[in-house]
Amino acid sequence: MCTGQHCNLSMGVKQYHLTHELIEEGFSISPDELAEITGMREDSTILKLHGGTSGISRKIKASLQDGINETEITTRQKLYGTNKHAEKPARSFWMFVWDALHDLTLNILIVCALVSLVVGLATEGWPKGIYDGLGIMLSILLVVLVTASSDYKQSRKFMELDHEKQKIYVLVTRDKKTKKVLIHDLVVGDILHLSIGDVVPADGLFISGYCLLVDESSLSGESEPIQVSEEKPFLHGGSKVVDGTAKMLVTAVGSRTEWGKIMGTLSDSGVDETPLQVKLNGVATIIGQIGLVFAILTFVVLLGRFLVNKGMAVGLMNWSANDALTIVNYFAIAVTIIVVAVPEGLPLAVTLSLAFAMKKLMNDKALVRHLAACETMGSVSCICTDKTGTLTTNHMIVDKVWISDVSKSVNGDAKISELKSVISERAMAILVQGIFVNTGSEVVKGDDGKRTILGTPTEAALLEFGLTVERDRYTEYNKIQRVRVEPFNSVKKKMSVIIQLPNGGFRSFCKGAPEIILEHCNDMLNGEGDIVPLSDMQKQNVLNIINSFASEALRTLCIAFQDLDEFSDEQTIPENGYTLIALFGIKDPVRPGVRDAVMTCMAAGITVRMVTGDNINTAKAIAKECGILTEDGIAIEGHELHDKSSDELRELLPKIQVMARSLPMDKFKLVTSLKSMYQEVVAVTGDGTNDAPALCESDIGLAMGIAGTEVAKENADVIIMDDNFKTIVNVARWGRAVYLNIQKFVQFQLTVNIVALIVNFVSACVIGTAPLTAVQLLWVNMIMDTLGALALATEPPNEEMMKRSPVRRGDSFITKVMWRNILGQALYQLLVLGTLMIVGKRLLNIEGPTADKTINTLIFNSFVFCQVFNEINSREMDKINVFRGIFRNWIFVGILTATVIFQVIIVELLGTFANTVPLSLELWLLSIVLGSVSMIVSVILKCIPVESGKRFAKPHGYELIPEGPEAL
Repeated sequence: MCTGQHCNLSMGVKQYHLTHELIEEGFSISPDELAEITGMREDSTILKLHGGTSGISRKIKASLQDGINETEITTRQKLYGTNKHAEKPARSFWMFVWDALHDLTLNILIVCALVSLVVGLATEGWPKGIYDGLGIMLSILLVVLVTASSDYKQSRKFMELDHEKQKIYVLVTRDKKTKKVLIHDLVVGDILHLSIGDVVPADGLFISGYCLLVDESSLSGESEPIQVSEEKPFLHGGSKVVDGTAKMLVTAVGSRTEWGKIMGTLSDSGVDETPLQVKLNGVATIIGQIGLVFAILTFVVLLGRFLVNKGMAVGLMNWSANDALTIVNYFAIAVTIIVVAVPEGLPLAVTLSLAFAMKKLMNDKALVRHLAACETMGSVSCICTDKTGTLTTNHMIVDKVWISDVSKSVNGDAKISELKSVISERAMAILVQGIFVNTGSEVVKGDDGKRTILGTPTEAALLEFGLTVERDRYTEYNKIQRVRVEPFNSVKKKMSVIIQLPNGGFRSFCKGAPEIILEHCNDMLNGEGDIVPLSDMQKQNVLNIINSFASEALRTLCIAFQDLDEFSDEQTIPENGYTLIALFGIKDPVRPGVRDAVMTCMAAGITVRMVTGDNINTAKAIAKECGILTEDGIAIEGHELHDKSSDELRELLPKIQVMARSLPMDKFKLVTSLKSMYQEVVAVTGDGTNDAPALCESDIGLAMGIAGTEVAKENADVIIMDDNFKTIVNVARWGRAVYLNIQKFVQFQLTVNIVALIVNFVSACVIGTAPLTAVQLLWVNMIMDTLGALALATEPPNEEMMKRSPVRRGDSFITKVMWRNILGQALYQLLVLGTLMIVGKRLLNIEGPTADKTINTLIFNSFVFCQVFNEINSREMDKINVFRGIFRNWIFVGILTATVIFQVIIVELLGTFANTVPLSLELWLLSIVLGSVSMIVSVILKCIPVESGKRFAKPHGYELIPEGPEAL
């Protein structure tokens, strides 16, 4: 017992302080003691001293039947804590600025700028001497701020997505009502409902339940599931419910749970790099190394020419501050060439494109859990999809019933009354009792006073049917004691219960897949409600009824019972000797738009396969309605996969379009076979705990947000929030957009890289100066890196993308079409800039003291406008019309407009810093014309045939040739 300000149960037991607030609110146990009781040490002795689970519930003012009062939520959160773990504080904008300043090449440029400032002031005085150095400094500042802004924005997006992932709902009882609440709103004292596939969100104590097995491997490392019961009542946050159902009393939340303590010791490792980012980082390194070679050669050539000229003019022993400034500028140009050459925009483009796609997909009811999923989804060649809830609406109703040799449609009160008129009261009473006691659903009253049914759609449909037939008996039958319950799972495909009858004896009910239940039955109920033998002929008749229901696309389910004289705790629920009661045909309509979505997949070279636990005839009927099952496709049952040799399986796989009566390991076998034998990129949908192996093995795991268990969601890459197949197709569409957008950006950036490197190097070799200064190169670097990535990486998907074959495993990222465009554009730009550099002054009759600066400004201006128009060209790699949909992408238009405006400001107003002079209207027009001609060049290039594959994919897609060119 607790007395005064301290709790001292017995000698040798740790004392816990009871605060004044706890005592004032009527609580008699501290949060630390509660957490200790349900800790990993699981000391049941201390629990017994407190009076067990019921004693704890009294001390925290919680009713094990009715739950806590809603009015106490805030008080409990204040005294016992909230169910949130300590989060790492968000990084501020200035932290990203600091990161950007740590770039080695930028640091070298800063040193160059400082040296330039010192030497400039010493030689040319104030203010003329600061222009070069200050120009470089301002350019570096602009690059740093733009980079930091972009990174900061992406980090905020990823934080939003992380918060979205944590929106998990659980069932609790509060104020005698069962309702859904967010896990973050759980408080100590809540009565939490657990079922298969749930992740336990807090620490607590078992109240009641059946066959509860939990996996605590994430906490203890113990791989074997642990059985939880009244004797061993401890439940820990972070563990997973493997089997059974239960009610649990929440005793510790947030950082006081065992899981919370572990999470508190972990540091945030940030966002993992995706495979494409890793690959492009490698590309960036190679290009950077090439740039380093060019930079060194450029510096050596410039320095060599300078020393030769100086030696011939005044001698190498005569040095001035101007000579030092010239060498510093040469070094700055060399370093800037490295800055331009290193395509840090490549990984940035991937991040931008993925973040943009993730944000858009979240708005479209798809939550991407892993960044790489967006990339991989664009290459998917096969989708293995569930039927229920994904292809169908998951809003089920009992449409037909067969009972006592009578088959009736029951979709209306009048038809149910007709059924009751031809079936005896005894048969109907047994049927209704079986529905009410052998169910995983329950009827609850909401805040509005209306009654609703909580549970799976199938269970809810049966319970709704039972309530329509005999609503008054629900309360009576619900009070019957359940002696043993075996919840439904996807392996057994049935649910069983044993109840104690009021007049003595026991009764066992089982329901599930008709062919399984039928095998357990020896008898059946006749029209009078009497038990009669189930003959082979009668059994065949029932099978025919099952097939007739299934051919109408109805889900079929059987229910049976048997009476027992006695039943002990040691006994298991009987497997045989049952009496067949009824067969249900449950209607689950196909979702609107699914057929069109399947057709879109076929046009895109994506094979859609239905994998379901349903009867094969039901599956075939639904598959035909959805357009999945075609004339040349076949439907099989899951067990058939395991009976085939490798050669037989290799021949069979391309034809499989439907796999019915599928167990979790059947789905796993299908996925592994498709990947290993045909190099398919496979996406798999799943909603149950047992789908986890297939979800993990697939290239993309898609979990259902509504019907899916938390275990399935944890093992998935993408959560489909509305459980809709159309959303899956939308994820594939965005996946292709991401891949294509990054290819567009790579094409754009490599063109700029080649031109910038060659122009400065050749210029240094031929005329001894670099036409593009450090400030100008930094501006070009920002255009092609950050701004180019923003513009091209945010292009939305179009319908053309879904008329191409998927990218195959092992295809090179840079295709022949891309090389054609890169080299063609680079050649044109080099020709233009080279002509201006060598004979530009003579051709354009540019004379006077500023002639060199004018021609260099024209080269710089033409170079920038070539990139502006090439950015537009890059919107389509093999289509002539590059303007299609351009005004729907306001980010692209905005960046192009901003680039042009800043270019005008740099040339006309910031000449002292950028080493430019104002240009005449004619030269401005010439720059724009030279840039726009790149679009004509692009059209010519796209007319040059490049070896390409077939445009449209075959429906089963095993000899697919990717769209466009084969990769180099």
